[in-house]
Amino acid sequence: KRFGKSEDISPAFVFLASADSDYITGQVLCVDGGYGMI
Repeated sequence: KRFGKSEDISPAFVFLASADSDYITGQVLCVDGGYGMI
């Protein structure tokens, strides 16, 4: 187990800023490395 790094979450930000995410509205994108499943 480790703390997340900027390299871990930056792909999510890039995706959300891209045209690929144009159909996503009102969602919470949890980028926690699976920690929330514990």
